[in-house]
Amino acid sequence: MKHLSGEEERKIIGGMFKAAQVAKESTCQQAKYGAVLVKDSEVIGQGFNSPPSNKESLRRCGISKDSYHKKVSDKTCCIHAEQRAILNGLVLNPRKVKNSTLFIGKTDATGIPLKAGAPYCTICSKLALEVGIKDIVLWQVNGLYVYDAEEYNSLSYAYKETI
Repeated sequence: MKHLSGEEERKIIGGMFKAAQVAKESTCQQAKYGAVLVKDSEVIGQGFNSPPSNKESLRRCGISKDSYHKKVSDKTCCIHAEQRAILNGLVLNPRKVKNSTLFIGKTDATGIPLKAGAPYCTICSKLALEVGIKDIVLWQVNGLYVYDAEEYNSLSYAYKETI
């Protein structure tokens, strides 16, 4: 992982703002996430977390915020923002997905950007590896971080909830 600051941070911060903007479209009741897939400064895919096809009739969450990360596999009703951004990129720009960068943003219910936690979703990290995404960017407590997709995947598998 690489902590960005100064000029490096300024060059890449726009992707985080775009991911947070996309997160405002989320209908998830647990957390609002957005993701954008970028290649050569062009957004080639984007997505937010919500039920499949954004059909609220498919909502099956029923998971309290306290137990949200304590599951063995993802039992939430939502397709993750990262999954949607990757799928969107594969549909709209299939030849540009390899070696792209995935920005993951989070907002509160009013759309104010929030800092993300540590990498934890192995579903998304495996998908990113499978399609050849190069880097994954998160805004965390200590700043903006870029993870190589393989490192992000390893950290996701090592993640343990501390609640």
